[in-house]
Amino acid sequence: MGEGEILAGGRPTEAQIDLAALRANYAAACRFARGRDVIAVVKTDAYGHGAVTVTRALVEAGCPRVATATVNEGVTLRDAGLGVPILILGGVYDTEEAAEAVARGLTPVLHGRSQLVALTEALRGSGESALPVQVEIDTGMRRMGVAPDDAVALLTTVASQPALRIEGVYTHLACADEPDLEPSQEQLSLFKQLLDAACARGLDLGCVHFANSAALLGGAPLLDAAPSDAVRPGLMLYGARPAYDRNGELRPVMTLRTRVVALRTVHKREAVGYNATFRATRDTRVATLPVGYGDGVPLSASNRATVLIQGRRFGVAGRISMNYLGVDVGAAPVALGDEAILFGAGQGAELRVEEAAEAAGTLPYELLVRVGSRVPRVIRA
Repeated sequence: MGEGEILAGGRPTEAQIDLAALRANYAAACRFARGRDVIAVVKTDAYGHGAVTVTRALVEAGCPRVATATVNEGVTLRDAGLGVPILILGGVYDTEEAAEAVARGLTPVLHGRSQLVALTEALRGSGESALPVQVEIDTGMRRMGVAPDDAVALLTTVASQPALRIEGVYTHLACADEPDLEPSQEQLSLFKQLLDAACARGLDLGCVHFANSAALLGGAPLLDAAPSDAVRPGLMLYGARPAYDRNGELRPVMTLRTRVVALRTVHKREAVGYNATFRATRDTRVATLPVGYGDGVPLSASNRATVLIQGRRFGVAGRISMNYLGVDVGAAPVALGDEAILFGAGQGAELRVEEAAEAAGTLPYELLVRVGSRVPRVIRA
């Protein structure tokens, strides 16, 4: 094909989901957990990877419990026939949601007394046996969870409700991915004090947990700072590290890939893309890829991100548009139809999502969940 021709055969952009990598990362989480249960976080459609597919694979690998953010996310898993225990991290917002959680056998988290009221109302006359719930204690995140001053009192109240059973208690670390561990250690010191105070009242707290991916990958300094029966990894299951200084050989689960659909020569000083934010410093060639911010590629990656083609890295040229982006491939023998990887593994190389996120000035969490629904997920078992 000559210059100006375009690749035929349908839009080639896809997100490949590697379930073997997922299983390997889950096995790594189990090793880091050192005998603690692993609660796999599959919220937000399993960080964009497909919650049903991911949960099914994790359960088959032996995962005893998963966690979602909302009741609706839990219902999606139940509708897919998944009977694994599901922790609803966001809890319930009203009596209707509480009734749905009860009917679907979900385990809601309590963050305060209003959710307690919604659950007890939903259970009234339902004939259900004691509903398992967990309680989040806010030790410093200041987002959700019962305040420390009210934590023991709320736990005591929940324990007095015949229709409820405390299945677990947890907190969430705000700075576990930072080199300075002191803020996390302060949170865990407070958490331990509150656990001791609750146990002194004779309360059975069930499963205690606090370790997210960052704490789990950080090892003993945080993991052993407070008692726990389980860990709660999310990001690491998908092959990304929340901080570069954390250990762990993790395999990318998602590879966002497409193909070169157009090539053109760009002469020195000529512009590429909207607003002419890129001007060639030499005669070069620009490859067009059919992927853009409509698929979740951040606009902030314009002129900053790199792409893998033929195992080599090439820079994004110009402003990313809704459906396309350009790549400066110079004199490299790039051809129409060549595979291009925006992040993930392939071509005998790897462009980690952490690197792609850093180039865009964002986090790997956001980059993964931004991959839009029009990008088909292709499963590799």
